[in-house]
Amino acid sequence: MRPFRGPNFSLILFFLILHIFLLLPANGVHPLDPLTPSELNQVRTLITKSHQDVTFHYVGLDEPDKPKVLSWLSRNQPPNFFHHRIAFAIVRTNSQTHEIKIDLSSNLILSDKVYDGDGYPMLNNEEQTAAGELPLKYPPFIASIKKRGLNLSEVLCEVFTIGWYGEKNTKRAVAVMCYYVDGTVNFYMRPIDGIMATVDLDKMKIIQYRDRLMIPVPKADDTDYRESKQDTHFDTRIKSMTISQPNGPSFTIDGNNVRWANWKFHLAFDMRVGPIISLASIYDHDMHKYRKVMYRGYISELFVPYQDLSEEWYFRTFLDAGEFGFGICAVPLQPSTDCPPNAVFMDGYYTTRDGTPAKTSNVFCVFERYAGDIMWRHSETILPGDTVEVRPDVTLVIRMVSTVANYDYIIDWEFKQSGSIKVTTSLSGMLAVKGSAYTHKDQIQEEPYGTIVAENTIGTRHSHFLSFHLDLDIDGDANSLVKAHLQTVRLTNGSSPRKSYWKVVEEVAKTESDAKIRLGTGATEIIVVNPNKKTKVGNNIGYRLIPGSLAGPLLWEDDHEQIRGAFSNYNVWVTPYNKSEKWAAGVYIDQAPGDDTLAKWTLRNRDIENKDIVLWYTLGFHHAPQQEDYPIMPTLSGGFELRPANFFDRNPVLKVKTPKPVKWVNCSA
Repeated sequence: MRPFRGPNFSLILFFLILHIFLLLPANGVHPLDPLTPSELNQVRTLITKSHQDVTFHYVGLDEPDKPKVLSWLSRNQPPNFFHHRIAFAIVRTNSQTHEIKIDLSSNLILSDKVYDGDGYPMLNNEEQTAAGELPLKYPPFIASIKKRGLNLSEVLCEVFTIGWYGEKNTKRAVAVMCYYVDGTVNFYMRPIDGIMATVDLDKMKIIQYRDRLMIPVPKADDTDYRESKQDTHFDTRIKSMTISQPNGPSFTIDGNNVRWANWKFHLAFDMRVGPIISLASIYDHDMHKYRKVMYRGYISELFVPYQDLSEEWYFRTFLDAGEFGFGICAVPLQPSTDCPPNAVFMDGYYTTRDGTPAKTSNVFCVFERYAGDIMWRHSETILPGDTVEVRPDVTLVIRMVSTVANYDYIIDWEFKQSGSIKVTTSLSGMLAVKGSAYTHKDQIQEEPYGTIVAENTIGTRHSHFLSFHLDLDIDGDANSLVKAHLQTVRLTNGSSPRKSYWKVVEEVAKTESDAKIRLGTGATEIIVVNPNKKTKVGNNIGYRLIPGSLAGPLLWEDDHEQIRGAFSNYNVWVTPYNKSEKWAAGVYIDQAPGDDTLAKWTLRNRDIENKDIVLWYTLGFHHAPQQEDYPIMPTLSGGFELRPANFFDRNPVLKVKTPKPVKWVNCSA
């Protein structure tokens, strides 16, 4: 008979410590944090060990399943609650696209799948640069430049995606067209039209070239936009001004977590879509707790179809996020000009062509804004004492600027103490112009597809559509979409001297087809409600979408480019939450036929009532250029607002206190 021995506490302790260690992620980060430079290097090392001659096109966090994140959030677990931190990579090797998932905690490749569908991954910066340099060493192109009397050393070339027009694409190809720099930094105003090269990106060689016709290159005169080059005879300079926060900002940033006033949320950078706002919650002073508003929000896709049908232009129907990377194209923000002096900056990291991490410094700025606006006010003159109460509207702004070739997109996520989230998209930068033989409008006889904005220069008509993925969790993840129709009622029974009034008729969208809305065709309010919770007086708790920049597509739905950008067919869509449905035009967009899009997903007509749903909102701009847009465009802005609708039992900013005034030193009126 064996003698009884007690438990081996040393061994138990060893395995307990080992178990805890295995549960810890590599760096103990928040489960939705973007990949760090060390994690990006880890991805690169593992993939380059298993593949030769590999190029990287997307690397990002494969975020945990939403129920796990919500469970972590509700239990207030530490970050190491997530013992598996997964990276998702899209790479090219041997002319094939691979989708690779990597467990960063165990340093193992979990899956490596070859994608065999239509379309190609996002372009990286390095291959665009390499493709743009090919014509400069290509004898036929050199001859074309010489024929035009231009200096080759002053020529700069740029890559353009070529879209899809019903053909079966077997080559990952782009078009390359060029500009003349001589005499200006604004080369976009000096296109060398009539010449186009087609480049095979996998082989990195020109596979087609044509020099179709001679078109005058616009002059460099008056195209330079730099302040040092402006000759001003009348001084309109505004006197100096500043923003002062002598006690520092009111917000705190802990890693990627932001807290300000009554808001808290998570901010991350993604190389495809740029800023991602997650886990946005607002503090309810009456309930003494934070309440959920939005699980995840970001720009999902941008669609920019130009309207020129000539050979070098008809295919310019860009999908900027999926083709070029809205995050990759983000630029370092300039202190005191892009952002005010009180801004705090954050960096972003992405992967280059060979997998090496790259940093965009100051990719985000975070700042409090007070522009003299009023949050609420009232003057009471009837009661004795003339009561006046005013609260200034101080807000928190998250900003990023993405320069996608000629266009600069300024994206602001603005949080208000009233509970609103306001999103503003602002457009600036350069027009896309084409050269022309015309120097005056009266000379033009045929369709110019644009406006003559200067001699030999046509600004081409185009549209911009931006789709936002808004996974709202209004006080919980079971939500519904309510369409509140404002209907006019005619009085015929003589019950009032009035002859009409309007009322609200609510309709709950039960399926995806019920939720598709083209705005501007009627008086409809859009509200996402939690049907399982009500206010004290019985109203459904909700948030209202207040649209802005209403514009719908002007192309036929069966046009090839519109099929690819079909998310713009409606301003509002709703889908049940699906982790894989992130990007409104699909994962692989370059030369894709539009078979994996928001429009296709919703054909399943899934149930969306009292479900975990995602609201997709598309705002748009139609741009028929004007001369004031030349040589650089004044900023044009539009956006939307998510505003509480019976979310609170009363005004949530009733108790907001006025900020203390700044005491200026040595200052007199």
